[in-house]
Amino acid sequence: MSVAAFLAELRSRDIQVRADGDQLRCDAPAGVLAPDLRDQLRQRKGEILKFLRSAESLGRQQRAIVPLQPHGRRTPIFAVAGHNGDVFCYRALAQHLRADQPFFGLQPPGLDANSEPLARVEDLAAYFAGQIREFQPNGPYVIAGYCAGGTIAFELARQLLQRGAAISFVALFASPFPTSYRLLPRLGRSFVQQVQRVSTHTRALASRSWGERGLYISEKLRQRNVRRATTRGTAVDPVLVLRAKVEHATVTAVRRYTPGFLVGRVALILPSDEWMRSGNTLRRWRSVARDTEEYFGPAGCDGANMLREPYARTSAELLTQCRDAD
Repeated sequence: MSVAAFLAELRSRDIQVRADGDQLRCDAPAGVLAPDLRDQLRQRKGEILKFLRSAESLGRQQRAIVPLQPHGRRTPIFAVAGHNGDVFCYRALAQHLRADQPFFGLQPPGLDANSEPLARVEDLAAYFAGQIREFQPNGPYVIAGYCAGGTIAFELARQLLQRGAAISFVALFASPFPTSYRLLPRLGRSFVQQVQRVSTHTRALASRSWGERGLYISEKLRQRNVRRATTRGTAVDPVLVLRAKVEHATVTAVRRYTPGFLVGRVALILPSDEWMRSGNTLRRWRSVARDTEEYFGPAGCDGANMLREPYARTSAELLTQCRDAD
């Protein structure tokens, strides 16, 4: 008799079976659980636990745990998305990993009409930690995070370690240190971007004649007006509205967060050496982790495109290097 059929027979007798870590718990009316059924439960404990975790538990957790590549026997990777909660940012990366590497995205609350975003990193981490432990109780795990999601992944790893779970390593993809999301650093980056924009236009105007300068300015104004008109005329996408709410809550959470110390290994997966020299604060993770390593992508890669083609393959190779160095 298959496990599913056996459990269905138990339910028909009002016997409920559930997984509790490595234990199998059974609730039954007095006198219903006959000795032969007790023996079968004892003999089939392993396969019943496996069935409950892979089927019923997955069904309960699918809102948070998104299987991008569920197959394989290697240590599973659980990856927190960027600020807008879109776990499919990892799709190309997961496809470039080997077929024996399980990869799960972690989707935050707030992306459906039945939940609200969480605005504390500690709460987001606790939310993910609870569901990971129900899905696969004992580990080990690889925890990953992209951009702002790296801060949540860092706290998630800390909480899992505090609960006694084993963490192979934490992989942070282009994840600035959380203080960079605070007001003054954000204003500084905005100012630098404005200066760079003005400098670009100044160089373009300097290389043109007086008549060409007028045409250049007119064309830029026309392009700006077209963008504004397109934005005003576009119907509001409810999915984008929900993502915007999650983005606001996530950035607020990261901005308020002060990292504790992580007794573990952190791999900083960086888009490129040039990106690292651009003034971001990524190396500050060294001050809050016992062990840190750095892996660099190719020239021309940056934080916005490192998980996209054609750079996703390289990012997958860097992640594999981290894993194999463990």
